[in-house]
Order: sequence, then C-alpha cells, then structure tokens
Amino acid sequence: MKSKLILLLALVFSTMLQAQPIKVACAGNSITYGYTLQNRETESYPAQLQLLLGEKYTVGNFGKSGATLLNKGHRPYMQQDEFKQAIAFAADIVVIHLGINDTDPRNWPNYRDFFVKDYLHLIESFRTANPKARILIARMTPLSDRHSRFESGTRDWHREIQRAIETVATISGAQLIDFFEPMYPYHQLLHDAVHPNAEGARILAQTVYSSITGDFGGLKMPAIYTDNMVLQRNRPLRITGTANAGEKITLTIGKQKHKTTTADNGKWTVTINPLTAGKPYTLTVTSPQKKLTFQNVLAGEVWLCSGQSNMEFQLSRSFESKKDILSAANPEIRLFDMKARWLTNDFTWSNSALDSVNRLQYFTQPGWEKCTPQTAARFSAVAYYFGQMLQDSLRVPVGLICNAVGGSPAESWVDRRELENHFPAIFRNWTENDFIQDWVRTRAKSNMGKDAPKLQRHPYEPGYLFDAGIRPLAQYPIAGAIWYQGESNAHNKDAHAKLFKLLIESWRKNWENDSLPFYFVQLSSINRPSWSWFRDSQRRLQAEIPFTGMAVSSDLGDSLDVHPIHKKEIGERLARIALYNTYGKTAVVPSGPFFREVNFKRKEAIVTFDYAEGLQTSDGKSAQTFEIAEFPGLFFPAKAKITGNQIQLTAPEVKNPKFVRYGWQPYTRANLINASGLPASTFTTEE
Repeated sequence: MKSKLILLLALVFSTMLQAQPIKVACAGNSITYGYTLQNRETESYPAQLQLLLGEKYTVGNFGKSGATLLNKGHRPYMQQDEFKQAIAFAADIVVIHLGINDTDPRNWPNYRDFFVKDYLHLIESFRTANPKARILIARMTPLSDRHSRFESGTRDWHREIQRAIETVATISGAQLIDFFEPMYPYHQLLHDAVHPNAEGARILAQTVYSSITGDFGGLKMPAIYTDNMVLQRNRPLRITGTANAGEKITLTIGKQKHKTTTADNGKWTVTINPLTAGKPYTLTVTSPQKKLTFQNVLAGEVWLCSGQSNMEFQLSRSFESKKDILSAANPEIRLFDMKARWLTNDFTWSNSALDSVNRLQYFTQPGWEKCTPQTAARFSAVAYYFGQMLQDSLRVPVGLICNAVGGSPAESWVDRRELENHFPAIFRNWTENDFIQDWVRTRAKSNMGKDAPKLQRHPYEPGYLFDAGIRPLAQYPIAGAIWYQGESNAHNKDAHAKLFKLLIESWRKNWENDSLPFYFVQLSSINRPSWSWFRDSQRRLQAEIPFTGMAVSSDLGDSLDVHPIHKKEIGERLARIALYNTYGKTAVVPSGPFFREVNFKRKEAIVTFDYAEGLQTSDGKSAQTFEIAEFPGLFFPAKAKITGNQIQLTAPEVKNPKFVRYGWQPYTRANLINASGLPASTFTTEE
C-alpha cells in the first residue's frame, strides 16, 4: 500500500512538473523594458512575445533603462535590481539584448577591452541560476542616422560591439539571434532614433518567437522564383530560402539532387552545379511538410534593368513600337516586371498607399512571363531592345528583371549602409536637403501630403529603393545590370559622382561580385543648362569605375522632352557594350568615337579617339560643335579636319590652345560618328 502511495505521489509530482510553464527571461535595456511605448505592459517586445508563445510559457521582462553590458559602464546591468530578479527567476530560456548604451562615449572608448569578458560573466550567471538554461543573445537593434552622436561615435562603435557580441556567441555556445537585420530597413519604427515603437517591438517579438520555437512559417522561396523564370547559365548558382529550423530540404533540377538542413535562423542555402541552356527544367524544393514546384525554367543570361523614367518608358510608347510589338513573340525571352504600385505624379497618395510605402511594399509582385506582344508592350523599351539583341546574338534564353521608378534619384538606389558610411549628410532632413534635387524633394512632398507623419517614407528617400527593390531580389544570380538614370541628379554632378560609385559598389556587394558588369546610358540632349557638365561627368565615371560601360544618347535627344522616344538605338547600344565586354564578341563595335587624348602644336589642337575606325560625320558635313580655348571658360568655335582617328582643330581667336570641348550645348547638334554609325560622346578637357 505504501509503495502504491509513493508511486501515485511521484506520478502527481511528475504531472505537476510537466504542467509548469517554460520560463523565459528577457534581460536588457530600455528597448526590452519598453521605454517610450504608450503602454509597455502590452506593447513591449516581452509582452508581445508572451502572446505569441501562449500559456505554455511565462515571459518575464527584466529590462532596465540605460543599462550597460559593461560592468564599468555608467549603469551596469549586473548591478541593477532587474538583474537580481532575473537570476531569481531561474529561467529555462534567457534572451539577452544589451550593448546599445555601451556606445555612449563614457563607455566604449574607455572599457571596450572588458566587453567580451563581462558578457561571458553575465551568461555564466544565468547558467549558474539554472544549469539547463538555454541562452539566446541578440545582435543589437539599429541606431538611426538621426541619433545625435551617430557620426561622432555611435555608428562605428555600434558595429564594433556587434562583432564583439558575435564573438561572445562563438565562445559561449549561446544561440545568436538577430535584432538588427529585421529592423534595419524600417528606420521609421525608431521614432527617437533608438527605441522601437509598438510595431518595431512586434518585429523583435516575432524574431524571438521563431528563434525559440524554430517556427519560421514553413518552406518559402523569394518572390522572384516562379514558373517561367530564367536561371543564370554556366556558373554555380546559390539558391536560398527559408523553412522551419532543422528541417531537411531537398532541391532537384534536371539530374541534380541536393540536400541541406535549415539553420537555427530559418535560412537554408543550396549551391547547384552550372546549368546549360537547352530544354526547360523543372525546379522542385521540398521540406517534410511542403513541396514547391517551378515549371518551364530556362537557363540563360539574366540582366537587371533599372533606373528612372527613361528605363521605365514602355515599348508601346517608343518610336518603332507598332512594328516591333507585332514581332515581339519570343518564348526565349522572359520578363520579370516590378512595376511601381503608385506613380510619382504630382498628387497626394492615399493613407493606405503611404502605409504600404512605409512597409516597403512599393513594387508589384509579378511572376516571370514569356515575351509576347502583350507583355512586351508594357515592358521597358530600352530593356526589351537590349534583351532582344542579346538573345539574337547569343542564341540562348535571356531573362530581364525591370524595377525602374520614374523620377528616382541615384541615392534612393544605394544601400543605406554605404550612405551611412560615406555620405551621411544626405540623410539630414532629406526633403529640405540641397544634396537632393529640388524637383525630387518637391515631388516627394506632394505625394506624401502636408499632413504626413514626420518619418513618412517615400521612394525618393535615400536608400529606400535599395531596400524595396534590390533586397527582395535576394541575390538572385544575374549576369549584370543596365542603368538609365541621372536626370534627377543633374543639378550636382559632384554629389552624383560620389553617389554613382556608391550605388555600383553596393550592388556589387549585394551580389558578392566585385566585377559585376554595370552598363549605363549617358544623358541625352535637352535645353537644361547643367546637362553638358553632367554628361561629361558620366563619361569620366566610365573611365574611373572598372567593369562599366556607357552608351551615348545625345544624338537622340529632344530639346523640350526629357523622354526621347528613340529607345531601340539605346537598348542596342547597351547590348553592344555587353556583347563586347561581357561575352567577348570582339567583332562588335561597343562604342562611338571616345576621347582618348589631345596634343597641342602651336595654334593647333589634335584630338585622338578610340573606336574611331571610319571617323566621319552623320550628315556628311564638317564636324560641328568643336571648340578650343587658351584660358578656362573662354572657348571659341573651331574648324575641324578629320584625319584618320584624329581631328585637327584651329580657331583664329586662339593662338595657344590648351583646352578642347565637343558638343558642349545642353541640346547639341554634334555630328561625329564612326563607321558603325555610333556617336561620339560630348566631352571637355577642362577640369
């Protein structure tokens, strides 16, 4: 009888133990505490985590405003009552988010050498309280560029502390979770540049929930993976996706079969062997609970086509559209058309539109489509003609991704991190910032309206279109990019030169390809006074930035219309550059006459060009719009004589020439071409 009673009591005790909720301690600073939230008891991330986890868990909020990880900091967490309460809680799971306050100049510059040891000591304290405790340590939430000490220290110290936290995770064996990446694209959620609002706290809660449970929403692929897609041929391809932690993933394509396991952060990656162009493939990705199948997949050449309205300009509006649309049916060309949900015309967007923009939901979510007269007509004209010439020349499938946005400035397409590092001044009150073209600022304010919240987002905002239009491509393998933009930066060629380099660098970092081809269009002709200098700046950028090429369009401009309708020539000039530089088709002439050098002999200037075989004029007349000068800014029209790949220039007013320029009118009638009919770029030798 006694033994039965003991057995019964043991069973009851065991049941009681099993019924005990799992204890989760959230240790941290004011972000954990919920400082600045209207109702921290329900809106802080620990409170929202409790709702996500449910009654099987008990979540304790042990955040302390102003707390530092450093024990020699101005408010050490391990000396606070909240730490003592957290230790007494003896949690089964501990989530630690500390480090933000250590960026204070009182702390990191003086005591950085103690950070790793102090963090390991903190972790050991929780393990002493419960030897079976599962420890999760978080990469810190972002700090906005609006922070008062952003440039004086917090930007750089924040990054140093992030690396230290990663080191702590490696040494301690704690699970590293990421509060930075999910929050980073949504800086408007940091209303005071530091503390997340309720929506931001929800992102943190969801991150912790998924990290604890392994529930990342099951098997998913980036939106760009659809039926009819084109995968880049002839190179190993990294295919990525998400699934629940620990799930086995199987990917098959053709005769290939690859397996992997989803990591703790819900991410998985498979690298497939190079695909060859030919018959269509079927790509399948499976997890234990789900199967994704993508049909009619081709291997070929994939190009990203981006910029502003002249890249967005549809084939249906181009000069030869009627004839070319009728013959556009080509299943070997596939189109992925990321159109803007709201045009940036001069009107105020609705509140729902503004809310969607804040959530980076600016582009439609298309699927890959075969090129037909219907799909081509509404696609980018420049991109279509580019792809058509590539497909005709290479005889392989071509995939074109277009995400151009009318009026968008270069800075909106640059990774925010590059701007934070190298051009932070462009963020300051951006709708009133002179680095940003007045038209851009005015149009953005028109779309947002007078009553827009202070931190309302807009596609023209620095960094926005990179987050909304480049990140979602998820490093989808591409052969290169073509770009038609500059009209919205022509007011400041020097700022643009810096931005353009940052743009290309950030895209190459995104695709982890330092030699990613980037071919762009030089601005055309129009009666806007700054455009001569801007075009020459673009010409110089081509020479300065490796693996780039520039297509000239000044011969096809319109004196009054910023949208010239002759797009076929532009697309094909870009294709020539790609065929020559990327695909090694050396029989193709990639450029019109390109200024190489000038030599001065007595009263004469002798200009030498590259790509100058058959140097001539487009109208059979003498070469027009050349000028020479002895003093900067004092130019006179020059008589031009073509001799081989050179031009000899003289002017009676200039006895000792030292400078040359060509086509130096915003709307120019420059007429120099080569035997392939390609125009020379306008240029000046004046710095």
